[in-house]
Amino acid sequence: VFSAAPTPCHSCRHSCHDLVDVGEEEPRTVISGLAKHVPLEQMQNRLIVLCANLKPRKMRGILSQGMVMCASTPDKVLPLAPPAGAKPGDVITFAGYERKPDTVLPPKKKIYEAVAPDLKTNDAGVATFQGIPFVVEGKGECVAEGMPNVPVQ
Repeated sequence: VFSAAPTPCHSCRHSCHDLVDVGEEEPRTVISGLAKHVPLEQMQNRLIVLCANLKPRKMRGILSQGMVMCASTPDKVLPLAPPAGAKPGDVITFAGYERKPDTVLPPKKKIYEAVAPDLKTNDAGVATFQGIPFVVEGKGECVAEGMPNVPVQ
């Protein structure tokens, strides 16, 4: 995230308007509800894990082109942190799964909704899918420090 700002909507004080470098030619605009949980200055220049193949949709009147992946409880939300040495555009892999992502997930098939219950952190706060860690090849695992055994959304 190289730019984090409140959304221009006055009734949306908990929304954050981020410009995110995902290793593409242009940055992506992402709207999130993180402003309530993470101060904007802590989002600035932060490496995050982004679900980048959701269909873009308007949120708060702005087209959002991804979703910041976070560990969450009713009281706390924390963006997942990629491993040390990760760069914008690095790909997350899961051992035992061949990587064949859709460019854009077909919204009517509800693929994200189907896998979401299997996205959790483990005892060490490592983000997992069906117990398999989110990994950036050659660099390590994605974590939510201090957030063990909680859903990832």
